[in-house]
Formats: sequence, structure tokens, C-alpha cells
Amino acid sequence: MKLHELKYTEGSRKTRNRVGRGQASGNGKTAGRGQKGQKARSGGGVRLGFEGGQTPLARRLPKRGFTNFNRKEYAIVNLDALNRFEEGTEVTPELLIESGLVKKELNGIKILGEGALEKKLTVKANKFSKSAVAAIENAGGKAEVI
Repeated sequence: MKLHELKYTEGSRKTRNRVGRGQASGNGKTAGRGQKGQKARSGGGVRLGFEGGQTPLARRLPKRGFTNFNRKEYAIVNLDALNRFEEGTEVTPELLIESGLVKKELNGIKILGEGALEKKLTVKANKFSKSAVAAIENAGGKAEVI
């Protein structure tokens, strides 16, 4: 078989259904829209979430709580993840992003105390948990708030 002899296999290409092109096509006259009504008209149909005048579900359900739009969200890094750096390294937010530990910095980086830190590191971040600070200092390192 040569390149110019290639052909589509049976049923791999389906022809587009051309609606409103005569009675013989099977989709002539009303073009598959049925008889009259809102959905048969041009530009007809209802918006998303419309339930025909009945109170929509989004308005029937009770609303609860409050969303603080001033909220700060921090990218989280656990202590055990910092073991990948060599002894005496200064761990900065830039280094964390570069190494792939943090994908998005968001409003800053927070170090949490999960896992054990086995190396002496100087860690610079926006926030630390108390257990993280204790673990970093126990390992002989320093925790600096930026």
C-alpha cells in the first residue's frame, strides 16, 4: 500500500446532517424542531437555570455562611519535603517554586510541621506553624519570616 492509495475505512467519516433542505431529507420543513413553541422559533429557548417560571433551584435552597473576599490563601509546604535540599541551603520562595515544590505562590508560602526535618536549613517564608519553627530550630536551622 502506498500513501496515495490510503482510503477512509467504512463508517469512520459521517456526513453532516443538513437540516431544512426538503421533505426527502427526513429533516425538511420544521428542520427537526417539531411544531411551534418557544424552542421552534429563531433565537428561542430559555436561559441556563430557567425552570419555566417556577422558582429555580438556586433560589429555593437556603443560603448559608459567608465568603471573605479579603481572605489570604497560602501555598503549603510540609517539613519532610524540605529534606530534598542539601545541608546549609537557604530555602527561599523562589527556590521552592524553581524546585517544583510550589506550583503557585498565591498570597505567600506557609511551612507546616508535618514530617521530620533531618537537615540544617535556613528557611524563609511568609508564615510558619509553631511546630514547624520548633522542628527547624531543633535541626539546627533558622526560620525567618519574610
